[in-house]
Amino acid sequence: MASIGDGEKEALACLFHRYARLVRAVGYKILRDDSEADDLLQDVFLFIHQKSAVFDRSKSSARSWIVQMAYHRAIDRRRYLDSRHFYTQVDLEDVGNELRGLGATARRYENSIEEVLGRIGLRKVFEVLSEIQRQTLGLHLVDGYTFEEIAVKLDQTRGNVKNHYFPLPVIPRISVWATSPLCRLRK
Repeated sequence: MASIGDGEKEALACLFHRYARLVRAVGYKILRDDSEADDLLQDVFLFIHQKSAVFDRSKSSARSWIVQMAYHRAIDRRRYLDSRHFYTQVDLEDVGNELRGLGATARRYENSIEEVLGRIGLRKVFEVLSEIQRQTLGLHLVDGYTFEEIAVKLDQTRGNVKNHYFPLPVIPRISVWATSPLCRLRK
């Protein structure tokens, strides 16, 4: 390790040949991806090349220090990849087939508030809402505007727009009422 700190490339090469498989195995065991394990291998040995002076022979052996570096860097990388949903398995063919399916629009309509309430019930819901809530819902759900775009269009703050969109306590109560046995009796 001292000779690596002095800049001897042969010492780093020797260390690499001796511990590369071990570092890669630690990386693969944690990361479960070949390319990520290879990246970790390069990262660990680059760190060793740059920071070999940090190694203290009195505290541990070179092998345990290298494994510890590999382990901690692999855990950090795993957390990073988890936060970016790297390990989420989604079969894109299945998603595409589901979206292309002929029944997809029918299933979406069956679960819609219009199907649950009917057109008359939906009109009643919109009658209860304030004008700004109706505008916000229309711009977001029908026209596809984002909250930021709606805020600019209605000359409101984004917080106000979200307040007009999200609370809407009336809709959940009406949809619960519409699916209740009492409502079915009225129809």
